[in-house]
Amino acid sequence: MVRNSIGGKAMKIDTIREKLEHSFFPAVPIPFDRSGKIHETAQEQYVKYMDKQPITGVAVWAHTGRGLLITREQREYIFKSWRAGLSREKIIICGVGARTVKDLTEEKFIKNTLEMGIHAKDLGADAILAYPPTYYRGKEYMDKKIIDYHKKIAEIGLPIILFYLYDEAGGISYSQKVLEQLFSIENVVGIKMATLDSIVTYQDVSKLILDKFPHIKLITGEDRMFGYTIARGAAGALVGLGSACQKLQWEMMDSFFRRDYEDFVKLMLDVDRLAECTFIDPMEGYIERMLYILSLQGIIPEDAVNDPYGPGLKQQDKEEIRKILQELHLY
Repeated sequence: MVRNSIGGKAMKIDTIREKLEHSFFPAVPIPFDRSGKIHETAQEQYVKYMDKQPITGVAVWAHTGRGLLITREQREYIFKSWRAGLSREKIIICGVGARTVKDLTEEKFIKNTLEMGIHAKDLGADAILAYPPTYYRGKEYMDKKIIDYHKKIAEIGLPIILFYLYDEAGGISYSQKVLEQLFSIENVVGIKMATLDSIVTYQDVSKLILDKFPHIKLITGEDRMFGYTIARGAAGALVGLGSACQKLQWEMMDSFFRRDYEDFVKLMLDVDRLAECTFIDPMEGYIERMLYILSLQGIIPEDAVNDPYGPGLKQQDKEEIRKILQELHLY
């Protein structure tokens, strides 16, 4: 049994695994004011809005929520804000990991990761999304270190969703042998795939799960290949794109699960258009672009469209986003 925030009762790892089937988890951003402080009014409005959307829950402290960049106090505020405002049946997944910075020792890297994970558990997180351990990229015994890292996180006692973020996307590659070891860890219930543009990698992992590890839930994190990856084996989604326009994305997923393939293709093309005006170069700008959509739709105020860690929002991006939203009848 593991501690769980739903109704204050403990929940088995298998129960979380079951809830990942046909699931939709937006990775949620944080609205900041122009001074770089969390815009608490906007945050409250956003949580209230999201509770009414067709979602299984949310992922906080993930990359979209700048989980490795914000302070411990900010992380705690964000978690408590979501837990207080979401219906009790909605799940909260917390990103857990550590930044790789100059002169960081392995001991400190692991310590920072475990402290974040224990903090998540103490607050009542339902599951962990384990950041890829980029500290080990290119290092000796990399594969063994990757496995050991996840085993240490597993000792926290929460269900774990692995995070496969391809090298070119700023992550670290997991070989098939590594994945087989990771899938054998008791707490591991799923894997989020975010390979950006590597269809082959996604296909290979999907096939591995189908052939050898059917108990592992494949979760797409592919904003730019969203529909395809649902059709190619994903049980659910955990995507930054889901931070806005949830109804469109859920209807796309649901149409596939219902085998209404004609409707699915139409909706997939609409979702692709949304992704193609938000998840573009510079890729780090996607967070502020998603916040901009939320402001256009009246969900958060315009002065909350700020990401102090991003490249800023170009006027050209704003114009394209408005155009696409109008054409999709989302604004």
